[in-house]
Amino acid sequence: MVQSLNTKVDLVMDATAYTGLTDYGKIMVGDKGFEFYHDRDVRKFIQIPWEEVDYVTASVMFKGKWIPRYGIQTKQNGMYTFASKNPKKVLRAINVYIPADRMVHSLSFMDVMKRGLKNTFKKK
Repeated sequence: MVQSLNTKVDLVMDATAYTGLTDYGKIMVGDKGFEFYHDRDVRKFIQIPWEEVDYVTASVMFKGKWIPRYGIQTKQNGMYTFASKNPKKVLRAINVYIPADRMVHSLSFMDVMKRGLKNTFKKK
């Protein structure tokens, strides 16, 4: 069995981790870090201490009415993407430990297209 990082747990929720294939399990937000535990395979888990988190991105649609997924960018290991039943509750629990200036919106589809067109026609 895996030892948890947290000594105090703020939130536990069903979630999906997008790590190549989709993994279903539980998210745990606590005082020491963010954790994901797979439902069936105990060897599949993700533990991210708060000191390792660089920033948190959220894919926001319909002016904040719907957040389909959110990601945690770490300082060394890259981006981890998750989805849960109530993402606003998860992001509020994360906001207790991560300052608001390190929580950002991800780019929309149109923003990505605009950026691509600008870079295509940009003089070098």
